[in-house]
Amino acid sequence: MWLGWNIVWLGALLIGLNGTVAWASDIQHHRYEELVRALFVVQSECPYITRIYSIGRSVEGRHLYVLEFSDNPGIHEAMEPEFKYVGNMHGNEVLGRELLIQLSQFLCEEYRAGNQRITRLIHDTRIHILPTMNPDGYEVAANQGPEFNGYLVGRGNSREVDLNRNFPDLNALMYYYEKTNDRNHHLPLPDNWEHQVELETLAVIKWMQNYNFVLSANLHGGAVVANYPFDKSRDPRIRGKTTYAATPDDKIFKKLARTYSYAHSWMHKGWNCGDFFDEGITNGASWYSLSKGMQDFNYLYTNCFEITLELSCDKFPPASALSREWLGNREALISFLEQVHHGIKGMVYDNNNNPIGNAEISVAGINHDVTTGVDGDYFRLLLPGTYTVTASASGYLPSTITVTVGPAEAIQLHFYLKVAPKDTNLTQSHHSKKNLFSAKVPLNLGPR
Repeated sequence: MWLGWNIVWLGALLIGLNGTVAWASDIQHHRYEELVRALFVVQSECPYITRIYSIGRSVEGRHLYVLEFSDNPGIHEAMEPEFKYVGNMHGNEVLGRELLIQLSQFLCEEYRAGNQRITRLIHDTRIHILPTMNPDGYEVAANQGPEFNGYLVGRGNSREVDLNRNFPDLNALMYYYEKTNDRNHHLPLPDNWEHQVELETLAVIKWMQNYNFVLSANLHGGAVVANYPFDKSRDPRIRGKTTYAATPDDKIFKKLARTYSYAHSWMHKGWNCGDFFDEGITNGASWYSLSKGMQDFNYLYTNCFEITLELSCDKFPPASALSREWLGNREALISFLEQVHHGIKGMVYDNNNNPIGNAEISVAGINHDVTTGVDGDYFRLLLPGTYTVTASASGYLPSTITVTVGPAEAIQLHFYLKVAPKDTNLTQSHHSKKNLFSAKVPLNLGPR
C-alpha cells in the first residue's frame, strides 16, 4: 500500500497541472525523470486501462517502472496471455527506450479514439512495457550525448556489468540434458544465484517468476535484425566460425522474427548497417555465440518465448531521427504483440473442475514443454498444423488430445485429468540439479 500511494503521489507531482507529452512529430530523448513523467502522463490519460508498478531498483536506486495495459489492470484473467517488451538493457542503446514510450502513448491515444484493433488487443492481452532495464547506464550514455557517445560508454550498469551477459547460464545445463533426453524446460537455477547477478537482473528474474509471460521482445541497437534463440552455440567456439543453435521451437521462432522484420519498414530488406541478414532475421549463435543472455534464459526457465530486436545502426541516434524510427517500427511492434494470440490455449482441471497449476503441456515432436499458471491456464505458441498434445500433472493420469491449429486466433483446448490410482507410479519429469554453472565463457561485446 505504501508503495502504491507513493507511486500515485509521484505521478501527480511529475504530471503537474497540465501534463502533456511530445508525440510522433516531436519526439525527444527522455532522461530518467522525463521518462517517468511520460509514463505517468499516459497513466493519467488512460487510467482505466493502465497501471504503473516497479519491479525493483537499479544499483543507483532508480525504479524500474513498468506500464501495464489491460482492461483489468493489476489482475491476471484466466486464458488472457501476458506479454512484455523490455527496452534499454544496454544503457547506450536508446532507441528501444524511446519506441516503448511512443508505443505507450500510441496505445492510449488509439484506445481513446476507438481504434478497434488496439481496443481488442488491450481487452484480450495483458501488456507489460519496461522502457528501461538499465536507467543508470543510460544516464552515463546521455551525459556523452548522441554526437559523442562511444560504442561502450554506458553499455553496462553503474558497476559496468553487461546485463545481457548476467543471467544464469542455463544453456550449459540444457545442452548436457539433451545428451540424456533429460528435462527440457523450466530448468533449475544454480545455488546462490541471487548473489551472482546484478540488481537489475535480479529484478527482471523476479518479474518473470511473478508473471506467466507467453511472449516477449528485448529491444537493442547497433544493428537492424530480428534475432532469435539460441544465442549460445552448442559447439566450442572456434575463431571465425559460427554454428546455428536451434531450439526445439525453431520454426515458430523464425516465424516470430519474420513477423517483426516484414512489418518493419526496412528490416526485411536485409542490407542494413553494412551487414546482410536474409529476410532481416538471424539465429543468435549463427551470428555470434553469446552466454548468459536474457532471451535464452526466458526460454529455458519460463514459459516465455523471447526474441531480441536490433533496431538501429546508431546506438544513440539523434533526436531528429526518432520520428522516422518510430514510424518504421510502429506496425512491427503491434504485429509482433498480436502473435501472442496464436497456437493453443486452455485450462487444465481435475475431475472436480478445480484448476491444476504447474501441469505440463507437451506437444509430440517438439521437445519443449510449457506449464500451467497458478490459475490452471496455459498458452502454447504453435504454427498452423495438426498436433498431439498431452497434459500431465503429478498424481493424475495424463490426457492426450489431437488438435488442428489454424492461422487465426489460438484454439481453445481444455484438459480434465483423473486422479491416478494409488499404485500408479506417475510423476512429472522433475530432475536433480547438476552443478554445471562454473564454466568459463569468453566475453563478447557485440550489439546484443
